[in-house]
Amino acid sequence: MKNFNQLIFLILISLNFSGCKKSDDGTVPVEPTFQSELSATPTNFDFEAAGGTATIAITSNTIWKINYSSTWCRPSIQTTKGNANVTVTADANEVDADRNTSFTLSADGADDINISIAQAAKVVVPPDPATADSIAPDNTGMADDAMTIASKMYLGWNLGNTLEAIGGETAWGNPKASNDLIVAVKNAGFNAIRIPCSWDQYLENQTTYKIKDSWLARVKEVVDYCVDNDLYAILNIHWDGGWLENNVTPDKQDAVNKKQAAIWKQIAIYFRDYDEHLLFAGANEPNADTQEKVNVLNVYLQTFVDVVRSTGGHNAYRNLIIQAPNTDIDLADQYMTLPTDPTENRLLAEVHYYSPWNFCGMTEDADWGKMFYFWGTGYHVDGAGDRNANWGEEDYVRGQFQKMKTKFVDQSVPVILGEFGAVHRTLGDADWQKAHDKSRAYFFEYVVQEAKNYGLVPFVWDANNDVIDRQANAVGDQKAYDGLKKGAEDGGYPF
Repeated sequence: MKNFNQLIFLILISLNFSGCKKSDDGTVPVEPTFQSELSATPTNFDFEAAGGTATIAITSNTIWKINYSSTWCRPSIQTTKGNANVTVTADANEVDADRNTSFTLSADGADDINISIAQAAKVVVPPDPATADSIAPDNTGMADDAMTIASKMYLGWNLGNTLEAIGGETAWGNPKASNDLIVAVKNAGFNAIRIPCSWDQYLENQTTYKIKDSWLARVKEVVDYCVDNDLYAILNIHWDGGWLENNVTPDKQDAVNKKQAAIWKQIAIYFRDYDEHLLFAGANEPNADTQEKVNVLNVYLQTFVDVVRSTGGHNAYRNLIIQAPNTDIDLADQYMTLPTDPTENRLLAEVHYYSPWNFCGMTEDADWGKMFYFWGTGYHVDGAGDRNANWGEEDYVRGQFQKMKTKFVDQSVPVILGEFGAVHRTLGDADWQKAHDKSRAYFFEYVVQEAKNYGLVPFVWDANNDVIDRQANAVGDQKAYDGLKKGAEDGGYPF
């Protein structure tokens, strides 16, 4: 047995040494254990608010894994073996705060690697005041309420048949408005200008109601002529093809109101930075002579107020002018109410005055009446018969203006007499012509004088050299002008 055990021992020794390779020094080396390798570059990322992608370069000789919990930032692959480029994607940050997350890169036999990721807060861009739908209210330069503004507008002039002309500014016979013209108007003693304006023909299309930039810029030039010369200016939507004025009806209400809102929003934003020298007027002569139509008109004018106020800035305090039904004094007295306005004491009412029409506007006899050549109890011509006015003279003027004083002025709502006037007639008889010219001048004088006496602000209608000669940029009709001047002086306006 002893010999057998020795034999086994010798065999094991022999097997052991025969399987090992000795080193030069005769020692047997120890077999090395496996070492995991894992690294990542970079390990910190900073994303902009808009998000985007970045790349992690991973070096490894084994299986690795990325652990993450973020929903807004994620790797393109989560696990694999060996080297790899991993794309990291960050979504846009939609909140006004920075955010952070991290990935953990791990592998058996290697230390974990932390990958830190940060993203900037959403970029909040302040609204551009020139285009923003709404900005903060700004009362700078807007201190005067409606009654105060009205008291400062002594005598007004209409830039008639110009910016409202269908077919273009010169289509109705007037030259383009210029600074020289406005200076002439100011030098004549007017301190307020009403700017009748068309917009519909300058829309880029009838779906978006976008006004052409070139037209807004042209209207701005004319407004600047007024404001830069220290004049008050009233900008309106005039007849404008009748899209509003001829459609004050329930069946047209929704479509017209949408257009009214779209156009006024653009006007309000474009002219928002002007101070109180600029006033807006919601319409011109809207055709509404029944309660049903007046109800529709009230919607259009409420929209005008709401849209202008909603744009903020100076428009939160701008004085706004509200048109009577047909801008008629009797209809105003019967039907008119003012819109609701979040800004107190900033609304004015508007009426027009062309009575009697036989004298003021009639250009040929009709079956219902004849043209009047002579107006005013002291200006009738013997033998002229029914060419002398038989209604609508001085007592009628006073009665009509008293209605507006009672309904509005006495309630601290000023009234703009946005248009008044009388056509100049050319008569065959020299004596009649002289008498007509004197009578017309007296009409201007009396209407202005009584408008001032009853608290109305008069704006004479001047369509084509009725008062101001637009070719010479000077007073044209001296008699009419003298009447206006005397009426203003008698009404308390010192020329």
